[in-house]
Amino acid sequence: MSSPKRKSYELDSAEPEPSKKTKLSSDEESEASEIPISNASAAPDSRIDHKAAIAYWQGTEATVSGVLGGFPEVSRVDIQGSSNFLAKLRRSSKRHPPGKKLRRAADCGAGIGRITEGLLSQVAEVVDIVEPVESFTDAVKGKPGVGEIFNVGLEAWHPDRDGLGPYDLIWNQWCVGQLTDVQLVDYLQRMVLVLSEGGWIVVKENLSNHNLGEDVFDSEDSSVTRTDTKFRELFGKAGLKLVSTELQRGMPKGLYPVRAYALQPR
Repeated sequence: MSSPKRKSYELDSAEPEPSKKTKLSSDEESEASEIPISNASAAPDSRIDHKAAIAYWQGTEATVSGVLGGFPEVSRVDIQGSSNFLAKLRRSSKRHPPGKKLRRAADCGAGIGRITEGLLSQVAEVVDIVEPVESFTDAVKGKPGVGEIFNVGLEAWHPDRDGLGPYDLIWNQWCVGQLTDVQLVDYLQRMVLVLSEGGWIVVKENLSNHNLGEDVFDSEDSSVTRTDTKFRELFGKAGLKLVSTELQRGMPKGLYPVRAYALQPR
């Protein structure tokens, strides 16, 4: 998983209001840990180390503040924005209109179940949890609406092999930055196999505001913050179409922008 993060480069005045995290003690330290490597031979995502990422999150307290990188105040506005985004999707859906709960949803990179508790369990009968850090999922066990719990990273989750699904909604938030580009495409393709007809894959993530339009690697949690252009490119490679997208509003200034994407198979 990842979290909202503090921006590492100044935004152009034309760019939308931002949103993102850091746990470092100064802007200088933040910029040192979030270094785009445009002049290096390796792409930013090639530097992702899953073991290092797990170790980072295992050392993080299982609280809202912990999983949100020290910005617990963003949770309320984030959940409200996500709820509004999903409501709009359902109002335009013939298969999953409002007024009836979705049958099954998945909270991927779920952390302590913040989104399950605040949103998904309100709109779905059952929510499966995918989160590799067991100290986080211990906080979710036994809560209303929680189904299966999978303590694996997204790169290792193969619900199609286990006969899971179909899922009406697969929610991914602040987590796909710890997948390489190739892994993200592969993961999304696997999710299509367990998506119900008319269902959605939602990706809600930080966006890079690097002044050269490049992805940014964060050595602190071993994640990559991608550009909007990169996300759309990878969605296309996965065979997905973008049915709706929306910028999260009301986030604190000084954080990276956060955007939600609703995807369906072409």
